[in-house]
Amino acid sequence: MAHIDMERLTELAAQPREFLDRRPFPWISVKGVIRNDSYQRLQTELPSIEQFQAQLGNRRAHGQQGHDRYALQYRPALDDALPSVWREFVAELHGPQYREFVRNLYGLGPSERFVLSMHWHYAPPGASVSPHVDARRKIGSHIFYFHSDDEWDPSWGGQTLVLDDEQHRFRPHSAPGFDDLKEVAASEILGNHSFLFKRTDNSWHGVRPIACPQGHLRKVFIVVINRVNFQVLWRRIRGKDPDGYRL
Repeated sequence: MAHIDMERLTELAAQPREFLDRRPFPWISVKGVIRNDSYQRLQTELPSIEQFQAQLGNRRAHGQQGHDRYALQYRPALDDALPSVWREFVAELHGPQYREFVRNLYGLGPSERFVLSMHWHYAPPGASVSPHVDARRKIGSHIFYFHSDDEWDPSWGGQTLVLDDEQHRFRPHSAPGFDDLKEVAASEILGNHSFLFKRTDNSWHGVRPIACPQGHLRKVFIVVINRVNFQVLWRRIRGKDPDGYRL
């Protein structure tokens, strides 16, 4: 069964300049990349939090505030523990049509190599993602949100914010706060929305502290597009994926 709406992907990739020329960095918030019936199944059958690793209170490099969350990294060994709908969805993301979409949208050359890594993040009340620019090995990310109208209020937050260092005061590896950057836009978080962006030296983004009640979690599934550089190759030799998790 096809869970990704390939016609929607073709439509999005047909005019890559609209994405690549966007400022302060390439980004787009879209609806309907996943077929609606598949989206409902994926949301209903999300992995249980018992499978996740708590990443709470961890220090980040460059003095940045920690990104508190529960994390589950996809790896092939996880397949037996995943519902069939998630195994099929991940297989489509690794398939040729999605990869061709990535190559076209992100303006990658025909011989430019990239590899995908994927993970689920669940964030509890009070958690945030401090403003940051991703590592240079990352070409970009595709963030899928899994919230319905009846269990999440957008006023609680959870949106990915597009931020701009207008005066170029901060190096990518530094730790500005939200008040140091201009908020340009926010992603949609409800109902089959996803958010794509391309990494640049000014691709500042983050998530303000979440104000949801206890018992609720911000739930996302993220596809990371990694260039095949020395770091990625070295991690592979050591039996790890591009994010540094053991395969």
